[in-house]
Amino acid sequence: MLSSTQELLETAHRNAYAIGAFNVYNLEGVKAVVNAAEITRSPAMLQLHPSAVKYGKLPLVALCLEAAKSANVAISVHLDHSTSERDIRLSLQARVRSIMADGSPMPYEQNLEFTRSMAQLAHSYGGVVEAEIGRISGTEDGLTIAEKEAKMTDPDQALEFVAQTQVDALAVTIGNVHGEYKSPPRLDFARLERIRRLINIPLVLHGASGLPEGMIAQSIQLGVSKFNVNTEVRQAYMQALKDEMCGASQKDLLEIAEAAIAAMQQVITEKLQLFGSVGKAHLHETPYAARLVAHEHNGRAIA
Repeated sequence: MLSSTQELLETAHRNAYAIGAFNVYNLEGVKAVVNAAEITRSPAMLQLHPSAVKYGKLPLVALCLEAAKSANVAISVHLDHSTSERDIRLSLQARVRSIMADGSPMPYEQNLEFTRSMAQLAHSYGGVVEAEIGRISGTEDGLTIAEKEAKMTDPDQALEFVAQTQVDALAVTIGNVHGEYKSPPRLDFARLERIRRLINIPLVLHGASGLPEGMIAQSIQLGVSKFNVNTEVRQAYMQALKDEMCGASQKDLLEIAEAAIAAMQQVITEKLQLFGSVGKAHLHETPYAARLVAHEHNGRAIA
């Protein structure tokens, strides 16, 4: 069922687990996420990077929304890493009610102004907004950020930023990277703990591909309610295609697609287990329409 990102993250935080947000690009990716979520009885998020939206356009957005509606567990649809007011507006108009307004490439004051404006826009549609301060290094989806450009999230600045922008979730930089970790991950948990003490909205960690179990668990204990996963799922897809297409036997196109779905689904299932959300679907079973009415009575719609 199509669900609220806000509800997913808040319920996860209250119950000490995290939501897996998986970037998807096509039908196979969408099926892999929904299949894994349904089989494990886990909530999850279908996440669209702007490059994927540029490629698949409104049909891909519609596919994600319909897949979420048809799922028998809670699934939300989220626009990831958008730096474009136009794209955010179009996504909201297409009924995506969860967006990341990513002003992190900008100087702090510009990031604050862009994010505040996008939060006002999204909230006018009943949407929720994730933002980011700090700068995560790494390479993913055509986005490359050198280590020298990376900047850890400043806890005091995070407090001011959240108060000024009224965002609903905050992505933090504590040593996490996009893409593959070139050396063993080192996360600044003292920094994360201080951020958690200062702000009470859900925290997000990008670059969850490659993080070991212990770091995932400690991050959840310190308030991370959402992990973004892309690289490992994408690698599983590409490897499955390579293995199937280079095999000795002649394969039907749908057989190749099924193999790719199975490969991605296995990685996604492992991540859902790692995030502690397996078997938690029952915590998100209030119908979306009922939640929407309840929140509207409290003066705010949900997404």
